[in-house]
Amino acid sequence: MSNVGNKVVIITGASSGMGEATALKLAHNGAKLVLAARREDRLQKLQEEIKKSGGQAVYKVTDVTSHEQMSELATFAHDQFGSIDVLINNAGLMPLSALNKRKIEEWDRMVDVNIKGVLYGIYAVLPYMRDQKHGHIINLSSIAGHVVFPGSAVYCATKSAVRDISEGLRMEESPESNIRSTIISPGSVVTELSTHITDEEQKNAINQIEESVGMKPENIAEAIYFAINQPEEVGINEILVRPTGQQL
Repeated sequence: MSNVGNKVVIITGASSGMGEATALKLAHNGAKLVLAARREDRLQKLQEEIKKSGGQAVYKVTDVTSHEQMSELATFAHDQFGSIDVLINNAGLMPLSALNKRKIEEWDRMVDVNIKGVLYGIYAVLPYMRDQKHGHIINLSSIAGHVVFPGSAVYCATKSAVRDISEGLRMEESPESNIRSTIISPGSVVTELSTHITDEEQKNAINQIEESVGMKPENIAEAIYFAINQPEEVGINEILVRPTGQQL
């Protein structure tokens, strides 16, 4: 029997890519979805698709770089369904460039979305999960959180930070409050992330990798489903998923 059924799951970055694929996978298995992203039209379309298939989903337009909006999202989820069982911090940006390009606005944006967005998600749901003495926070890191690549120093740093935050969360909350922490570290996945890259050299390099070995978002959705589906006494702390043909 699935342990996903009837769980209330918040997904940030739900409007496309891995977030969208995960929402569809979890809804198909009985989860109650709270979809969050900035693009309302995409959220509406996804909600309609889930409902047509017999699933349950609500949505709230949310900017993860605002701790106020993330708190409002958690309150909305709890008001809609009475609990918050899982948070999937999926929203992320990947505008790669060499440091000497000095793209400081892109650096700031990555730090705001990739690191602060994760922290604000934890900030928002932790009181609810501590009160109910259970919960599961899943943070999307990357292979870039394990290996540094030229042209991706800042992105790698943000994804390494996500891993450190997730492990600290596990150590602090799992023994005390039964809150599980999982890091999902994907390798190359064909998503919209490369569209954020303004450095043409880096964009071409990433596109070539994706075209040759890139995974589908659904492959990562399967890993997330696996982690959530474990019994409460089992914590899947980290999953690294590479395409078979990816070397690094």
